Amino acid sequence: MYILSDRINRLSESETLAMTRRSRELKEQGFDVINLSIGQPDFFTPEHIKDAAKEALDQNFTFYPPVNGYPELRKAICFKLKRDNNLDYTPEQVVVSTGAKQALANTMLSLVNPGDEVIVPAPYWVSYREIVKMAEGTSVVIKAGVENDFKITPDQLEKAITPKTKVFIFSSPCNPTGSVYSKEELAALATVFEKHPGIFIISDEIYELINFKGSHESIAQFTEIKDRVIIINGVSKGFAMTGWRLGYSVSHIEIAKACDKIQGQVTSGASSISQRAAIAAILTDPSSSEELKHMVEIFKTRRELFYNLINDIPGFKTNLPDGAFYFFPEVSYYFGKKNGETVINNGTDLCNYILDTAHVALVSGEAFGSDNCIRLSYATSEKDLIESARRIKEVLSKLT
Repeated sequence: MYILSDRINRLSESETLAMTRRSRELKEQGFDVINLSIGQPDFFTPEHIKDAAKEALDQNFTFYPPVNGYPELRKAICFKLKRDNNLDYTPEQVVVSTGAKQALANTMLSLVNPGDEVIVPAPYWVSYREIVKMAEGTSVVIKAGVENDFKITPDQLEKAITPKTKVFIFSSPCNPTGSVYSKEELAALATVFEKHPGIFIISDEIYELINFKGSHESIAQFTEIKDRVIIINGVSKGFAMTGWRLGYSVSHIEIAKACDKIQGQVTSGASSISQRAAIAAILTDPSSSEELKHMVEIFKTRRELFYNLINDIPGFKTNLPDGAFYFFPEVSYYFGKKNGETVINNGTDLCNYILDTAHVALVSGEAFGSDNCIRLSYATSEKDLIESARRIKEVLSKLT
């Protein structure tokens, strides 16, 4: 018998990865499975970025890079923050990591002590609460529903703050809902944080470029709280580079040094080749890149198509998200219904029923802190979106 640590026993498996594994197993058994569970663009990395990686190989960038990233990449990130967000940072405030997930973990482990509270608006990305667990903090969840576009209010935030509150973490555009906080909404939250100078704000902006509202707004723009904001970003979503595993954090120099210290003991620097490719990606101006604009337009077209298809499914209550590539419908209409021996008690049951009968992989809202919802990714072809909606509608019609 193997006695594992309490730390690992407290952690839950990522439900998005678990559903992806289940769908892969069904495919291996010969079933035609449409996977709407995974959150990655179905585009190829742009050629000029791949060319930069090839050039890096030819120039022998094959040795250990600095733990916090190549200076050229950190300078490029600062240039991007000024160009795209009108934010001023120095390269010393940037730490490049093996994906935005590691940047999040570095930050949380640098800030949170056992017993500290971390406010997490729900719906939230699946790993937020698990990363808080690793840091031995306590998650304080604020619920937001579809009727509020899944966004919390300043009043909700104020009521959740206690003397133990250390960190607030959120994403905009949001995974899993696609909701985007406006400048006015962020300003209202920032006003609350001004009154509580001991709270740090982790702003996950990985979906920044997949935004249908226009320009991205970062909560770091409010000077009164900027030194307490940690921006998390990367190249996975906006540049179709999920497999390159390249993210970064931008923060006050003391937090950046702490993240660098942790990373130096865990992984050291991110892949040298990925870093050189990321320089080409980040220096690409999204406002003038036809390739990036084309990708966003395709996502927007799919969003319109899938929104109409989902709204045609009885019992699905959804909003029209302003970013990312997800829908997060409220589906409690089906709870208590059954088909033969199968009874739907919650979102997890519904997702399993849909996978087993329609062979469409989704993710239960339970993984995101919203038990009454399910997440569907539209980062796939229009053909698959049309077929998946048809299958889902058909098998749900058999529930009584």
